[in-house]
Amino acid sequence: MHTPPHLRRASGALLALLLATGIAQAEPLKIGLILPLTGPFASTGKQIEAGARLYMAQQGDTVADRKVELIVKDDTGVADVSKRIAQELVVNDKVSVLAGFGLTPLAMATAPIATQSKTPLVVMAAATSSITEASPYIVRTSFTVPQVVTTLADWASANNIRKVVTLVTDYAPGVDSEKYFNQRFTANGGVVVESLRVPLRSPDFAPFLQKVRDARPDALFTFVPSGVGAALMKQFAERGLDKAGIRMIAEGSVTDDDILNAMGDAALGVVTAHHYSASHNSALNRQFVEAFGKANNGLRPNFMAVGGYDGMRVIYEAAKASKGADGEALLNAMKGQAFESPRGPVRIDPQTRDVVHNIYIRKVEKSGAQLWNHEIQTVADVKDPGKSR
Repeated sequence: MHTPPHLRRASGALLALLLATGIAQAEPLKIGLILPLTGPFASTGKQIEAGARLYMAQQGDTVADRKVELIVKDDTGVADVSKRIAQELVVNDKVSVLAGFGLTPLAMATAPIATQSKTPLVVMAAATSSITEASPYIVRTSFTVPQVVTTLADWASANNIRKVVTLVTDYAPGVDSEKYFNQRFTANGGVVVESLRVPLRSPDFAPFLQKVRDARPDALFTFVPSGVGAALMKQFAERGLDKAGIRMIAEGSVTDDDILNAMGDAALGVVTAHHYSASHNSALNRQFVEAFGKANNGLRPNFMAVGGYDGMRVIYEAAKASKGADGEALLNAMKGQAFESPRGPVRIDPQTRDVVHNIYIRKVEKSGAQLWNHEIQTVADVKDPGKSR
């Protein structure tokens, strides 16, 4: 039986469409999520993964006609492992996006792989200013240390703190904290009596805190990574620094929501600056905290969780805008995004690919039996001072 040409053409077009659709559906949007899930920074990885999974649960696992596959890998917080995993994810798994990165050295080690393979890399935690300059394919949804510590230095200067000792963890974000806090605080007329650095691995704060006590400053300014603050707070109280009239002011990782209740009353009154608190008073954040707790056995989300949640949003919205494309097109669709986050208004600066958001001054207070970082002041729309020159 002879098939008329117009029907042949129509069936050919239909077959081509089905094939194209089939191929499109067969190519999932693979996201390689590299996190410290064991070792000393496991709480960081757990929070980021939970934030990312919550976003997927709420928004579905299909975007721009592509099935989203989240491939989660544990780098144990070791940079060489992060790099090896990223290489495997790009070469073997053919991921469209690399994401996660709980600490600065992990992001830095992986940056060259993002550049060579033209794979967008979404930093959801690491906070050293220069990270986004390590590769043109890096986009950040966490925060930068200078955003936070310069805001805190201004608050300290305005609140009768004239003399400080600084105590930071001796790796890139700690060095950033010391540098940018000291610059701003001294520019405001304050005096930095001494700057102390403690090791990243297995720190013993006792001898350093003794030095702080001996120096008798108005306040101790400190930065330690998320999860380490409880040990610092305990020793601060044990050594009687609070009784000696020395206040603690800190980068917000120190009173991390994830471990704040474990710190006990020693944390009461500590003033920090950060971009997210679980107590942030907005309808969107209340929904986020409730949904996160329901999905994670009552766990309170911290700033790592919101970095993971917002990071997934940036990836999803970029996939929609680029109509499912990868590489450069996907990266370009991440730049300039602006949206309401559980933390408040957020945008990705198209020039620096870095996050711009509010920084909040918070004070640890008790509500019922629980400790919270209650926001007492908002500084809106803060760019990274490390780049806004």
